[in-house]
Amino acid sequence: MTEREADEAGLAVSLRGVTKVYDSGLVALGPMDLEVRKGEFVSLLGPSGCGKSTALRLIAGLNAPTSGTVRVSRPAAKTGGAHPVGFVFQEPTLMPWTSVRENVRLPLKLANVRPGESDARIDEALAQMGLAEFAGAYPRELSGGMKMRVSLARALVTDPDILLMDEPFAALDEITRFRLNNDLLALWRNLRKTVVFVTHSVFESVYLSQRVLVMTSRPGRIASEIAIATAEPRAEDFRTSSDYAAYCRKVSNALAPSYPGRSVP
Repeated sequence: MTEREADEAGLAVSLRGVTKVYDSGLVALGPMDLEVRKGEFVSLLGPSGCGKSTALRLIAGLNAPTSGTVRVSRPAAKTGGAHPVGFVFQEPTLMPWTSVRENVRLPLKLANVRPGESDARIDEALAQMGLAEFAGAYPRELSGGMKMRVSLARALVTDPDILLMDEPFAALDEITRFRLNNDLLALWRNLRKTVVFVTHSVFESVYLSQRVLVMTSRPGRIASEIAIATAEPRAEDFRTSSDYAAYCRKVSNALAPSYPGRSVP
C-alpha cells in the first residue's frame, strides 16, 4: 500500500511486514502488520522487550525498519512549525534550567517559528494541559504529574496529527495516573488526534482505547486485537462497570501466552 492509498483508506499509520534487527543481531520486531485509522485511539500492550517502543520509534521516523514498509499520513503542510507526529516519552526530559513556557517553546524554536506566532501556540498548549498559571515555574518546582503535563504540552504545541505516547504515566502514583488518563481522553475527544499509546497496564489500555493490540514476546508481532466498544464519552464509572471488568479479563487472557506459567494481573 502506498502512502496515497493509505491516506485514501483513512489510515493514519500503516505497517506492512515490518521487522527490526539491531546491529547486535537482536531481532526486536516482526514481521509486524499494523493499521491505525485517523482519529483512532489504539494501545499497544505486551511484555517488556516485545518491541512496543521500537514500533513507536519506527512510526515516528526515529529509526528505520530492517524490512517492510512504514506509512504515515502526512496532510498538506500547516504553518507555525506544525509536524505530523508528536512524541511523548516515558520520562518528561525537561530542561531543568528554564521555565515551563520555554520548555514548551523548544520544538517551535527548533522549527524557527517567529516569537509572536509561537507565543500564541504556547499559550494554547499550556491552556489545554491546565498549565497556564505554571508558565513561569521551573521543573524542580513541579510534581511528576505536572512534569508529564508539560511534556504533553510540548508535544501538542506543533499541532501534530498523530500523537505517539510511550508509557507516559507508568512512574506516576495511581491517583495522578487516573486523573491524567481522564484528561488525555478529554483532550482526544476535543482534538481528535490519532493516538498510539504504549502501556504495560491491562487496566489502562482498556480504559483509554478504542482498540487494544496485544503483542507477542520478542520478536514482537500483533497477536490479537480487542475492540473496546462502549458508549462515549466514557466516564469515571466505566472503571467499576461489569463491561470494564469483562474487557480487562478478555485482554488479560489474550496476554497470558506471553507469560507461561504465570498469572496475568
